[in-house]
Amino acid sequence: MSQIPNLENAPINLTEIRTRAQTELLNILRDIKGDKCLVIDPKLSGALSLLVQSSELKENGAELRHLTAEPIQTERTKVVFLVRAQPDLMRFICSTIHNDTSKGLHREYYLYFVPRRLVSCENVLAEEKVRELLNIGEFSLYMLPLDEDVLSFELDLTEKECLVEGDETAFWNIAKAIHNLEFSCGVIPNVRAKGKGAARVADILTRMQTEEPVNTSNMGIPLPEINTLVLLDREVDMITPMLTQLTYEGLIDEFLGVKNGAVELDASIMGNQQEGKKAKVPLNSSDKLFRETRDLNFEVVVQVLRQKATSMKQDYTEISTTTQTVSELKDFVKKLNSLPEMTRHINLAQHLTTFTSKSIFAERLDMEQTLVEAQSYDICFDYIEELLCKQEPLEKVLRLLILFSITNSGLPKKHFDYLRRELLISYGPEHINTLDSLEKAGLLRKQDSRGNWLTIKRALQLLVEDTDTTNPNDISYVFSGYAPLSIRLVQHAIRSGWRSLEEILKLLPGPQLETKRGGFSSIPSYDTLPGSLNSSEKLANGRRDLVLVVFVGGVTFAEISALRFLSSQEGMAYDLIIGITKVVNGRTLIETFISDWDK
Repeated sequence: MSQIPNLENAPINLTEIRTRAQTELLNILRDIKGDKCLVIDPKLSGALSLLVQSSELKENGAELRHLTAEPIQTERTKVVFLVRAQPDLMRFICSTIHNDTSKGLHREYYLYFVPRRLVSCENVLAEEKVRELLNIGEFSLYMLPLDEDVLSFELDLTEKECLVEGDETAFWNIAKAIHNLEFSCGVIPNVRAKGKGAARVADILTRMQTEEPVNTSNMGIPLPEINTLVLLDREVDMITPMLTQLTYEGLIDEFLGVKNGAVELDASIMGNQQEGKKAKVPLNSSDKLFRETRDLNFEVVVQVLRQKATSMKQDYTEISTTTQTVSELKDFVKKLNSLPEMTRHINLAQHLTTFTSKSIFAERLDMEQTLVEAQSYDICFDYIEELLCKQEPLEKVLRLLILFSITNSGLPKKHFDYLRRELLISYGPEHINTLDSLEKAGLLRKQDSRGNWLTIKRALQLLVEDTDTTNPNDISYVFSGYAPLSIRLVQHAIRSGWRSLEEILKLLPGPQLETKRGGFSSIPSYDTLPGSLNSSEKLANGRRDLVLVVFVGGVTFAEISALRFLSSQEGMAYDLIIGITKVVNGRTLIETFISDWDK
């Protein structure tokens, strides 16, 4: 199965977006005649695998290499660097060119920044005296479809860059991606943003429309395809990513790590007996069984797989013992075609149960629930203190410590200083940079005001008792009882607007912003549209109104599943498209705050 997802069922023309990116990349290679060595930034290789097969790159004369600190070894006389605009990557490029020069090698060098060039990077090249040796261009990959309802901006470290370092480059790139989308879909008339980064993206987007306006009248689009843009900053809800996801796709990411729509694991887990081999398993909606199960609570997925396996076994028994009609045989063969998918997910699910069946997993879920309830301070403090004494993995400790800090609006100075000191004793003083970064980001802090988490939790009904994970009627099923704060905000934004939540929104980090754009003042916003429109009320092309929900700073698979659940509900007036800077979980988010020296 290809890692490149099938986009036929996308609510907007994502195939066109992908095709444009494919064409731009292949044209870059074709314009550089003859054989060449294509040196790819390792962080881009996964994204490129969602665009083109490596065989297509090779067909265009490209020998593939990854950019590292070591000089590139190749016989080719043309070298093409395809990299993000990062100063450290410029130094790697300089190292290769200096190495070639010292050996008397003469090559043609081409550098393509993704998605755009930055002066700071060109300054590094000039300082190293290689700027004049490079032909510089851009590969404007601002976004790419991760699946039929997910657009990724492929931005790394966004949360740390914004909260700690104050770097706003990512905000400009997100706004540019959305503005590019508007040239295909029309100006999005309603914009609502919550959080500092989200409001900044909205401001930049407005400025871009002024400087480079989308002329809808010349596009043949009577009305914009996307009715509303909801921008939500990750800092508004840092609780959700710190919790353990309980959807199938979320758990795969928690324990195995999903990258660019695929998971890589030991081949033996997938039934391949070759020792030491790795298997790459694509995870997207092209896989029909995964499409059916990805957003389910994992305990339900096990039941679904068991039922399907039992059904297939019964069919096989009937085929073997009774005379079947040609039509019945044909139906059985169709089922057999799904056997590879079934085997793949049974193997994956079986591997996940080796983690979820352990008592420590259930114990951790119970503690996460206790932390979110925020009514048993001493129990939570003692548990985290015990983890420190046992020197449990740092990432696991920090996830719970961040939850503890946020749900209590910080920790009393005495406990804050004590836990900070114990953490440095247990894991080493080199982690002081990590703690400083987390404190600067507001994730670990001293208590300086009365807590507001209990008020937020009650007002938004974030804890739901007796959640039915088999036949859910609320988004809380994705965490078996906790409704993601971020998705509750989106749910209110779509169904009834945020006006009724203004006092609650003031308790959450960052400003709130609402604008109408593009001269479409006659188009109703979702504040005036009834949230219970009949599902038959659709646009002329047969689709419902579209809402683009963009997460600035990363989103979890569980949150994506919750949004899909909302979109699938009867009476829901909108289809949802999800824009993400990257997919995150608690571990990967925390890793962005851990400095290279700490690692």
